[in-house]
Amino acid sequence: MAATLASSKSKSFVVFLLITVASFSALADNGPAQILTNALLCFNNKFIYNRCNEAYRLNQSGDLNVPPEATDQFCNGACLSETQGLLNCLDNIFSNFMFYNKATIGDIRGTLRGGCSYTNQRGNFNVGDYMQSETSNSLMLHKPNELQALVLISGCLLLLFL
Repeated sequence: MAATLASSKSKSFVVFLLITVASFSALADNGPAQILTNALLCFNNKFIYNRCNEAYRLNQSGDLNVPPEATDQFCNGACLSETQGLLNCLDNIFSNFMFYNKATIGDIRGTLRGGCSYTNQRGNFNVGDYMQSETSNSLMLHKPNELQALVLISGCLLLLFL
């Protein structure tokens, strides 16, 4: 009987280890470094940015360096649609992406709307003028919560098999 109990405990421990290792592997595949790498690939995707003047392209810093005299060219040409394509690419990979200047995808979209509008904001592509006043938590990944849930579930499974 003691041998059966010990065998049952060792099997439970092996199951616990397998679940834990598999879960950590799944978390590692979509970890912060991988998400950031995929997001940065959007900036170098030749299918997204291929006709827009390189000087006017949105960069990782979150800057749109479009001079007021180039507004019509930017807004009526390929640059606007290609920049929106870049934002869609980023949003599909990591919806809470934050640029180096702390601008969010929404802030950049607001900048595009304002800079290309026919209001007194037309030609103003200064992202800082359009940023929301609250500081965003966009860079914070919620992996610790998932890890805590994993540990809790694994612990419960371990207790069930003991």
